[in-house]
Amino acid sequence: MTNPQSTPGWISGGADEPDPAARQYVVTTADGRTIGVAEYGPENGHPIIGIHGTPGCRYGGPPPDKPDLYERLGVRAIGFDRGGYGLSTRKPGRRAVDAAEDVAAIVAHLGIDRFAVTGGSGGGPHCLAVAAKLPAQVTRLACIVGVAPFGGEGLDCEGWLAGMTKGNVDEFSWAIEGEEVLRDNLQRLAAEELPRVAVNPANALGEDYELSDGDREIMSRPAQQVRIKRMLQEAYRTGVDGWVDDDLLFVRPWGFSVSEISAPAMVWFGVDDTLVPAAHGEWLAANVPGTQVVRMTGGHMELTNRVEDLVTWLAGGAAPVDATGQ
Repeated sequence: MTNPQSTPGWISGGADEPDPAARQYVVTTADGRTIGVAEYGPENGHPIIGIHGTPGCRYGGPPPDKPDLYERLGVRAIGFDRGGYGLSTRKPGRRAVDAAEDVAAIVAHLGIDRFAVTGGSGGGPHCLAVAAKLPAQVTRLACIVGVAPFGGEGLDCEGWLAGMTKGNVDEFSWAIEGEEVLRDNLQRLAAEELPRVAVNPANALGEDYELSDGDREIMSRPAQQVRIKRMLQEAYRTGVDGWVDDDLLFVRPWGFSVSEISAPAMVWFGVDDTLVPAAHGEWLAANVPGTQVVRMTGGHMELTNRVEDLVTWLAGGAAPVDATGQ
């Protein structure tokens, strides 16, 4: 089930402790690629496709403090590895819009006609793409602390990077320079990160990725540290291809416009976010048609404290009380 190794010198691995709650399998696309999938909750539940951040992987189980959340809300939560992560074959040059093709392959394999979709952080552009390109199938869309388009109106390079922590500014500066520079640096960072995350997942990102106080508190929780370790180890199963391709696509055209989205939509962002600053959320709130907005008091990981609100809405329930129209 592993991919061909494509990062020179990388030792293939994976999570030390695969998620025991997940039903896991691979889906084969029409062009012969594999997509790693993990799902949770009742198989007859309301399907919600969850798209991971950067770097990340398919694991998206319920919050540790609410292990019965999906069963209680009747939700079938389905996550997948983007190309180059985990069990998924790399697709060099992929764009954000290509996520729609992969999701279409997954739901066709599962016999699912209609589903909600959500994505967090680096998964934001990808969930927006799914809603834009599969309008007949997407029931609701939620973009969580998502990245806005590079060079979007009012977001030139300087504005897009403004307020980001040093680690992110470095990453995207390397991406602008090109794949070779980016790859060399991300492979170095990942090689430093894996031994660190094995010992202290709360410090997984390192000192160049300064976080809000709220985010640091969330990362210090023991159950959250188990999730961080599992996610990062699996993300780098065969190297850094997924991370490289994500960073490259963020600074290039996405291949679609958010104006194409017609599904009921919600944008969530943290006012203290240092990884994807609030300006990105405000841009999406102003440009995704008809969206509702939740401006969270907190940082990049604040949704960890509010997962039930999100899942309730995606499954067809009421919006959170602090959701406002644009």
